[in-house]
Parts: sequence; structure tokens; C-alpha cells
Amino acid sequence: MTTTDAASASTPAPGPARARKRSAATDIALIASFAALIAACALLPAISVGGAVPITLQTFAVMLTGAVLGARRGFLAVLLYLAVGAIGLPVFSGGAAGLAPFAGPSVGYLVAFPLAAAATGFFVERLPRRRIATSIPLVFLAGLAASFIFIHPLGILGMAWRADLTIPQAFIADLAFWPGDVIKNILMALVATAVHRAFPALLPARRARGAEAAAEQPSA
Repeated sequence: MTTTDAASASTPAPGPARARKRSAATDIALIASFAALIAACALLPAISVGGAVPITLQTFAVMLTGAVLGARRGFLAVLLYLAVGAIGLPVFSGGAAGLAPFAGPSVGYLVAFPLAAAATGFFVERLPRRRIATSIPLVFLAGLAASFIFIHPLGILGMAWRADLTIPQAFIADLAFWPGDVIKNILMALVATAVHRAFPALLPARRARGAEAAAEQPSA
């Protein structure tokens, strides 16, 4: 072996490092873009239902974020949106900003958003990858399940806490959001599957546990 061959053999291949950097940069860009999408949906005109919390398109954007980005990046995107609003940018419903929305009747819904995005992403990531782009009913059910696991229960508790309502009263107030949630999750599923058709590798790759375990075995 020549000196040149030895030097090249001892030098690590730059390809994987560059790929990791590109992947991290892509993740950051996607997280920031979807945080901006949630903010844009929050700033669209809200619909008052006569209660303490209006109907907005935030839920649609939150579920779409999880369904498109997956659990981890979806959670981080919604968390970034909440952090940007908490530090003073007017990205909450009606142009609100700061910590005041977290002390109001919508606090439960805000706290539930990142959890619901993560749950939606968790469910979607476990669908067969080749069928996600055409699995509108399953993606719809993933978003609806996440909404009823996190958004509605925490929203009810938040209204009961900050709007001076009993739990039954807050539950009745929350019922006004149910038909809209069904419609928003149908739209979310339509958009998410269209995105996955256009970008089939957008979700994080599944780990091949068997292959990783084999790679970790010492060679003979």
C-alpha cells in the first residue's frame, strides 16, 4: 500500500457528514416553515361561537404539521410557534402575543397543540409508507384521535380553570368545536396526503433495528 493509499484510507468519507448536515438544515427549515404556517392560520379571522374561545384554523395547521413532519419535528414546530408568541410576536389568535394567552381560557388548547401534533405524527408514521399518500381515511383518523386525546380534554380543563366554568359547563362549551374539528381534519388529511404524494420521503426514515443490531456485532 502506498503512502497516498494509506492517507486516503485513514481519511473518513465526507459524504455521511455532509448528508447529516443537509438533513439537519432541512429539518430546521421545515420546523420553521410549519411554525409560520400555524401562525398564519391563527391570524386568519376567527369565528365566535359565543363562548370564551373562538374557532380558528390553528387546529388544522397543528394536525397538518404532525401528519406531514412526523412526531418529533411536528412537536418542535408547534413548540417553536408557542415560544415565538410567548416572547412577544403577535402570532396567536386575533394578533395576541406574550404570556397573556397562557393565562386565559384558551390555555388548555395551546398546551395541547404540541402534544396533538406529536400524536398525529406518531400515528401517521406507523402507517405503511407506500400507502400514506392514498390513506386519507387513516390520516383523518390519526388527526381526529389526537384531537380527542389531547386538545379537547385539555381545552375543557383550561376553560374550567380560567373561564370560571364547571367541568360540565366547559364540556358543553367545547362541543361547539367538534363539528369544525371533523371538517378541519378531513381537510388536513386531503392536504397531508397530497404533500406526501409530492414528497414521498418527507417523513423520517424508519430505523432498521435488525440491520443496526447486525452492524453492531463484532466482525470475525
